[in-house]
Amino acid sequence: MSNLTVSLSPHVRSETTTRKIMCNVIIALIPAVVFAVYWFGFGILVTIALSVLSAVGSEALMQKILKRPITVDDGSAAVTGLLLAMTLPAGTPWYVPVAGAVFAIVVAKQVFGGLGDNFVNPALAGRAFLLASFPVAMTTYPQVVDAVSSATPLSSEFVGTIDYVQAFLGRIGGSIGEVSKLALLAGAVYLIVLKVIDWRIPLSYLGTMALLTLAAGEPVLDSVLLGGTVLGAFFMATDYVTSPVPPWGRVLYGVGIGVINFAIRKWGAYPEGVTYAILLMNVAAPLLERATRPRKYGEVREHA
Repeated sequence: MSNLTVSLSPHVRSETTTRKIMCNVIIALIPAVVFAVYWFGFGILVTIALSVLSAVGSEALMQKILKRPITVDDGSAAVTGLLLAMTLPAGTPWYVPVAGAVFAIVVAKQVFGGLGDNFVNPALAGRAFLLASFPVAMTTYPQVVDAVSSATPLSSEFVGTIDYVQAFLGRIGGSIGEVSKLALLAGAVYLIVLKVIDWRIPLSYLGTMALLTLAAGEPVLDSVLLGGTVLGAFFMATDYVTSPVPPWGRVLYGVGIGVINFAIRKWGAYPEGVTYAILLMNVAAPLLERATRPRKYGEVREHA
């Protein structure tokens, strides 16, 4: 596990380190944003801007109301807004990114004390709120020439019929940030090389999804190339605040996300499951961290 990742325990992180990491995450997402603009048009920049500005504005306002230091310059609110926007369909109504970003910052982050004290990923919490509040807007994808267009390419009528080369390159329907796996992986490699994220979580997550799908006799590439799996694996599940620190804790965390994601897609009424799989494992992260934390010689296990 990278030294940088270890150093980002919520209690010992520095604002400078946080700002550096958030800047790198934004840089890593630029290829996906550029491709989304090429594929969906410049209109998606409005959605992204509304989400980012709403997140930053909400954070500053809440910190002022709660009489906390205003720390929007650390970049964490901007990253939350950007990640939320990447999970939205192109052409979504203006109020959707605004409502989602406000919920993500106010309810999922600031109510619990701000960065480092939130127990779930704010961007995914915002997306879950939007799925419950605006289900039609959140599952209506634009018609794109030469692309698969439906409620989602994970719909049962498309399973096993996808052109995987086109899906990898991004010529397929989907949310703003999930269409081009090539662009997302380019950003992921950037973050791994800089040791901003740990490879254990995405590898164990994607590996579990692939193995379970193979065991079920279904197309493996559908499970890893379609939907928000790649975006979730590298940019959501690896959130340093809501994921375990110990190496084995991270492996088990990724495996758990993969199992839940597979179960939702296999037996749930909703064809996607990345959001809820990661949020559920966010809740379990403290238990995994406690169970897998290396103990010093002679240390006695704590009892409840």
